[in-house]
Amino acid sequence: MMMSVTMSADDFESRRPRLFAVAYRMLGSASEAEDVVQDAWLRYAAAPRDDVRSQDAFLTTIVTRLCLDRLKSARVTREQYIGPWLPEPVLTDARPGPEQSAELAESLSLAFMLLLETLSPDERAAFLLREIFEYEYSEIAKILDTTPANCRQLFHRARARIDERRPRFRFAEDEARQKRELVDRFVAAFRDGDADGLTKVLAEDVGFWSDGGGKVAAARRPLNGRAEVINLLLGIRRTAPSYGVPLDAITFDIVDVNGEPGAALRIYGRVDSIYTCSFERGTITAVRVVRNPDKLQYIVKQMDT
Repeated sequence: MMMSVTMSADDFESRRPRLFAVAYRMLGSASEAEDVVQDAWLRYAAAPRDDVRSQDAFLTTIVTRLCLDRLKSARVTREQYIGPWLPEPVLTDARPGPEQSAELAESLSLAFMLLLETLSPDERAAFLLREIFEYEYSEIAKILDTTPANCRQLFHRARARIDERRPRFRFAEDEARQKRELVDRFVAAFRDGDADGLTKVLAEDVGFWSDGGGKVAAARRPLNGRAEVINLLLGIRRTAPSYGVPLDAITFDIVDVNGEPGAALRIYGRVDSIYTCSFERGTITAVRVVRNPDKLQYIVKQMDT
């Protein structure tokens, strides 16, 4: 006869970071991921556990299925979203420990999380659980309530799509300092209105996305090309005073966001937007700006603690 498995609140708290990691990558929203993890604890506490072999597997199953439900209902909402949709940014450790795999670190970047948006919910779950969290196909099959063979097909379709869109040239871990220097130079040039400085750090085909969600001013379409992006950045700086924001009220903090160096733009000390970058061959190839105040609540809370 199988013994019932129980878990204390402290035991659950020790598992919370991994469960949050799964939920955040699935949903692209830290606040929703927190809600899912808390809901998972409530469901675990209320569920019969006489046949539970593994607490971790049981909790991961609950979290994944809750995320799948949310993703399926969120699809219509995201189709109606005003302007580009970007994942909710989170602060991360600038020096992850040696136990963190390169795949786990890469999967946290906003660029990678946007690639996950191209997958179906089931493909995303199979890919993350297999590639990032190293579950066996038999385990994933139980979580998704399907067969190992189907999980294998989901994973291979997902990986092919991800590999097709991944940057061909990626920075090695020992080039992290170069990324930081590029962000420092980008911020300095943006702050000073230095077009030449921006030209030196931005790739010729740099892309720019700004997520305001219709709640604050933001570009309604992606921009492509260095000249267009520089014109926008200089325009933001030039017009700020006309909106009642003197330039000396604008400050930047260099922060580690989703595993990459980024910047928090503050106005009178309040976080107004988060800038994240993608890098390739010694240049910035993409700038993503989150301005939607709903998406800044979690990272502001992190900064205040």
